[in-house]
Amino acid sequence: MLQTLFLTMLTLALVKSQYTEETITYTQCTDGYEWDPIRQQCKDIDECDIVPDACKGGMKCVNHYGGYLCLPKTAQIIVNNEHPQQETPAAEASSGATTGTVAARSMATSGVVPGGGFMASATAVAGPEVQTGRNNFVIRRNPADPQRIPSNPSHRIQCAAGYEQSEHNVCQDIDECTSGTHNCRTDQVCINLRGSFTCQCLPGYQKRGEQCVDIDECTVPPYCHQRCVNTPGSFYCQCSPGFQLAANNYTCVDINECDASNQCAQQCYNILGSFICQCNQGYELSSDRLNCEDINECETTNECREDEMCWNYHGGFRCYPRNPCQDHYVLTSENRCVCPVSNTMCRELPQSIVYKYMSIRSDRSVPSDIFQIQATMIYANTINTFRIKSGNENGEFYLRQTSPVSAMLVLVKSLSGPREYIVDLEMLTVSSIGTFRTSSVLRLTIIVGPFSF
Repeated sequence: MLQTLFLTMLTLALVKSQYTEETITYTQCTDGYEWDPIRQQCKDIDECDIVPDACKGGMKCVNHYGGYLCLPKTAQIIVNNEHPQQETPAAEASSGATTGTVAARSMATSGVVPGGGFMASATAVAGPEVQTGRNNFVIRRNPADPQRIPSNPSHRIQCAAGYEQSEHNVCQDIDECTSGTHNCRTDQVCINLRGSFTCQCLPGYQKRGEQCVDIDECTVPPYCHQRCVNTPGSFYCQCSPGFQLAANNYTCVDINECDASNQCAQQCYNILGSFICQCNQGYELSSDRLNCEDINECETTNECREDEMCWNYHGGFRCYPRNPCQDHYVLTSENRCVCPVSNTMCRELPQSIVYKYMSIRSDRSVPSDIFQIQATMIYANTINTFRIKSGNENGEFYLRQTSPVSAMLVLVKSLSGPREYIVDLEMLTVSSIGTFRTSSVLRLTIIVGPFSF
């Protein structure tokens, strides 16, 4: 009898010892648990979340330590930390679906008990932390879970590292990032975890050892279309000359310089990343590659005959006879024709005709002084008057006398080229005592170029 009593007491002592050993470190977990490398302990697996269609027959799945429960949808779960769960007679357990009393089962190996109730599988709940009541409910103690609610909340509990006891006598996570108990560097960001924390680098940086170093995004293509400029923690894109950054801040698109800021004097042609200037016929591109200079074809190549002279104007040239004198007139100099007094036919004609040539640009602004006429010989006791004798039928010109011996030809209407005008400017000389009267004509050929530049 004494031997039997001694063995019974020894067995109870061993069971009590198993219940109080709550600081064991697990590296391999039992069924229904998995290892948490951060908390360094086993944590419960939520089978209701990972097992598809865990409960049948319209039952709802309720996760439990090391397993799960299939309960009627109308069932209520009441947790009582002070007193053990009350037993339910087998007759009540068999009618739990209608009375609200619930029986539990494990999906590992479930068994049906007489009366229609369920019992927890011995395989799923076996272990020193498991107790099974007479009503077939499973009561588990989970020494590895820091969130476990103690059976006696008035006693002080021991929480795992990274947790602390709350005012409700449960273990709650310590936010090391908020409390300032972390050891992250100033160039790092503290991220709180359950039971711990981690130090992360700012965006644009990567961790190398214990330090955060800048990520050179320019070495990892394809960030930028053309040029990449690395900056601390970031980067930006640049484009080559002749290109501009698109709205996505990555792609470079060509700039049409001919539309945006045309620098060409005459013709502009856009090309990829640049532009080129060209000149109209009769002009050549200057050394700055932007402006155009008149090509003097009369000094280079022209098609004028030997009895013709070449006259260059803006954008081209023309050939005129070297001897422009008409009938009854004699060439006395390069461009002067005189009608001899001895010839009776010359009495009604101007005494002399001087041939002059000039060119102006198209669409020149008006009014504009364009040519001055002046007497080459001055006689005493004479009066000089000036007029446009011919070539001004449309009123494009006006002759303004500027002195007793000179006058200025004024352009009063804008002219568009290419076009040629021949205007006769006449100077009448009359003796103050009325003894003689003479006339001289300056025949001015005006060439309006094809361009306004």
